[in-house]
Amino acid sequence: MLPELGWMPRLAAALLAIGLLTLFVVRAVRKDRREFARFRRYRSTARRQAMMRRWLIESALLFGGSAAIVLVLTWPVVAPLLSAAQAVPPIAWLRDALAGGLGIALLIGAGLGLVLLTWLGVRSARREGGVIMLGDIAALLPRNRPELGWGAALSVNAGIVEELLFRLALPALLVVVTGEPVSAFLLAALVFGALHAYQGWVGVLATSVVGLLFTVLYVASGSIVLAMLVHALFDLRTLVVIPVAVYRVHTVPGSVRFPKALAVAAPTLSPEPETPDGELPTS
Repeated sequence: MLPELGWMPRLAAALLAIGLLTLFVVRAVRKDRREFARFRRYRSTARRQAMMRRWLIESALLFGGSAAIVLVLTWPVVAPLLSAAQAVPPIAWLRDALAGGLGIALLIGAGLGLVLLTWLGVRSARREGGVIMLGDIAALLPRNRPELGWGAALSVNAGIVEELLFRLALPALLVVVTGEPVSAFLLAALVFGALHAYQGWVGVLATSVVGLLFTVLYVASGSIVLAMLVHALFDLRTLVVIPVAVYRVHTVPGSVRFPKALAVAAPTLSPEPETPDGELPTS
C-alpha cells in the first residue's frame, strides 16, 4: 500500500521531477547528440579515450548523483511502490509462475538463448564484414585494447547508475506525483529510452523496449541487483564481446588508426607512428 501524502509533498515531488526530466531530455537532445557527432569524426584514439573518460565521469556524477539525492528523499516510498507494482494482476501472475520451476527454466533458457544469439551474430558478422545494430552506435565500439577498458567501464557504470535512477529512484519520485505504480515505472522507462536520442529514432525505440524489459525484470524479481547485472552484461556484450570476437580489437595497440567503418578485421591493420600530440599523421 502506497503511503498517503499531502499536497505539499506531491507539489515538491512534481517540481523536482519536472526539473530532472527537463535536464535529462534537453541534455540528451542537445549536448549528447552534439558530442556524439563529434566523437564519430575522431580518428585519434587519444581523443576517443578522452571522450569515453568524460562520459564515464559525467554519467557517474549526473545519474548516480541524481539517483542518490532522489533516493534519500523518497526512500520510504521505494518498498511500497515495488509491492504495489507486484500486486498488479499481470505482474502477480508472472511472479507466481516464476516462483516454481518455470522461473529457473526461463532463466537458464534466457541465458542459453543470449549465448546462442551472440554466437550466431558473431559468426554472421565475421562472414559479412560487419555487425547489424539497432541504432546508430557503431562509432561506440572500441577499436583497440585501451578503448576496450573504457567500454567495459562504461558498461558496468551504466548497469549500476542507470538502474538505480530509472528503475529505483525516478519511479519512486514519479509515484509520489501520480499515486499509481504502473505509470511511474512506464514513464521512467520511456525517459530512459529518450536519453538515447543520439542513436536516432531506431535507437530510442530499441532502448525504450529494453528499458521496459529491465523494469519488468526488476518488478517481477524484486531485485535491483539482478537488473543491474543483466543491464551490465547486455552492454558488455555490445562494447566488449562483439569488438573482441568480431574485430579482435584486443590484439590492436592504442596507436592504430582505424578507418571510418569497422569493416576490416583489426589484425589486418598495421600500426602507424603517432605525432607528439597524440594525433596520427595524415598522408
